[in-house]
Amino acid sequence: MLNVSKIKAITLDLDDTLWPVEPTIVRAEQALADWLAQHAPSTFTLLSDSATRSQLRKAVNAAHPEVAHDFSALRRAYLHRALTHAGDDPALAHPAFEVFFAERQRVDLYPDALAALAALATRFPVVAVSNGNADVHRVGLGAYFVGSVSAQSAGVAKPHIDIFHAAARSVECAPDEVLHVGDDAHLDVLGALEAGMQAAWINRDAKVWSHVQNPHLSIEDMAQLCAALGLRD
Repeated sequence: MLNVSKIKAITLDLDDTLWPVEPTIVRAEQALADWLAQHAPSTFTLLSDSATRSQLRKAVNAAHPEVAHDFSALRRAYLHRALTHAGDDPALAHPAFEVFFAERQRVDLYPDALAALAALATRFPVVAVSNGNADVHRVGLGAYFVGSVSAQSAGVAKPHIDIFHAAARSVECAPDEVLHVGDDAHLDVLGALEAGMQAAWINRDAKVWSHVQNPHLSIEDMAQLCAALGLRD
């Protein structure tokens, strides 16, 4: 059960918590493909084959285990390898990534997200904690966050306890004074519990909880989170 009186800060997942990530990635991939078709046509043709894309990703992951947590670094390495393999200029990896990354920041918020964020920010310091590479400032939500801890900046990804502890330290809180909110049962909820935090599971799709440890709170959307915390969204 949630202990509201102990909560001094909120850490918040981003993808599939505040917005659905799949439409964003689909648009970003399409923007990248359109750019490659114009500026690196051989690479565009190469990557038009799904089996080739899969092989390249596997090769990059195997070659760069040190950045397995860093989606941006993996994407740049993937583009560099693809451009090289296709015979295009590998220096195009940087502008190609920027095209993808810019579109990656264009998200469509869930209807409940913005009002809830505004309500949370009036009561608690809110820190983004994400394995992805969305930037809350470029997304347009920076005003509601006092900080952001990513897998890239922390050097580890959720569910590793270090990323959660880094977020707690950023607002000068002990882990048990922080409520983490996220959609992923393993990465968010179990990770936060292991780190000593309270955890809220945002379950938009009516999934069945199948783990021994339970979240302190299960909610269908961010409005329910605000209600549980005694806030108006």
